[in-house]
Amino acid sequence: MAPILSVQNVSKTYAGGFQALKNIDLSIDKGEIFALLGPNGAGKTTLISIICGIAGLTEGSISVGGHDIDRDFRAARSMIGLVPQELTTDAFESVWATVSFSRGLFGKKRNPAHIEKVLRDLSLWDKRDSKIMTLSGGMKRRVLIAKALSHEPEVLFLDEPTAGVDVGLRREMWEVVRKLRESGVTIILTTHYIEEAEMMADRIGVISRGELILVEDKAELMRKLGHKELTLHLQEPIQRLPDGLDDYDITLAPDGESLTYSYDTTAERTGIATLMSRLSDAGIRFRDLSTKQSTLEEIFVNLVRDEA
Repeated sequence: MAPILSVQNVSKTYAGGFQALKNIDLSIDKGEIFALLGPNGAGKTTLISIICGIAGLTEGSISVGGHDIDRDFRAARSMIGLVPQELTTDAFESVWATVSFSRGLFGKKRNPAHIEKVLRDLSLWDKRDSKIMTLSGGMKRRVLIAKALSHEPEVLFLDEPTAGVDVGLRREMWEVVRKLRESGVTIILTTHYIEEAEMMADRIGVISRGELILVEDKAELMRKLGHKELTLHLQEPIQRLPDGLDDYDITLAPDGESLTYSYDTTAERTGIATLMSRLSDAGIRFRDLSTKQSTLEEIFVNLVRDEA
């Protein structure tokens, strides 16, 4: 099956010579949730803006549903919904009017039933007659999502969609995202809340300094780049590590009451059994143990740091 979004060798260089994007290649399959992560200024918003037709590319090609964004702009753009970072809304319009108007911009016939469904799904139905200016920041963010969904897009871009939204609203909005994916909508999101990407995404892309340095299935990424830590809580504190442990990535806590061993989750042998035996031979006993798996945030920070 052909990808619903294809980005091939895309670069963006501004008039002053700054290269914001460098040879980006990316394919997104229909119905997946793809998270694009990267530090500020990495090129996330630039890439989204080019795909959505807001900015032009310097070289390369992009197609959405088989429609080239330059040669067949209207067809490509009609398949895309965009929720931008900025809270840009028609302040004096009602919620119903602004969402309905957005649908009309794409040449779609009036469909009050669809607009009602979108507003209900986003808990905006009770606010349908309210002016945008009277809404809270979280509600305004929901209106942006409603506008993006008004013309029934197949690909939805969420650029920092939960910025400034409280925890309760964030959870409700991600439930909407799940339902959209279940209905076949493809979701591409950027977020600073990396735990959201870890919770929601099927695949992760990491962009740094305009280059896409990694694209990987989330579970595979965490398996390949993650590590685990085994912490042994000792029965009696010790002053220093026993001899013969130089080949282990092991540290002694400052209070001498625990040992932490880091190991590769992909290694054929973790070395834990041998380590425990050596500690036992050295007369070290422990009262408890615990393990910790790398988070996506830790993996992301390490990747970006390596590229710096």
